[in-house]
Amino acid sequence: MPLLKAEEIRAMTEEEREEKLIELRDELLHEKGQASMGGAPESPGRIRAIRKTISRILTVMNESKNETKGGK
Repeated sequence: MPLLKAEEIRAMTEEEREEKLIELRDELLHEKGQASMGGAPESPGRIRAIRKTISRILTVMNESKNETKGGK
């Protein structure tokens, strides 16, 4: 799964963002479980990349929520 950029996330609908967020959280849970059992990760930076993508999605979601409330 490629890393999503903020532009790509902003182009998604709210429902798509929520679905992607759920998918990424499930994937992160799987990767952390695999790492905690002592399994060698397929890609060492995978967990960090997933966390950063989740952060980007949450940031865009909060920005859009603040825009609808009349915030900055």
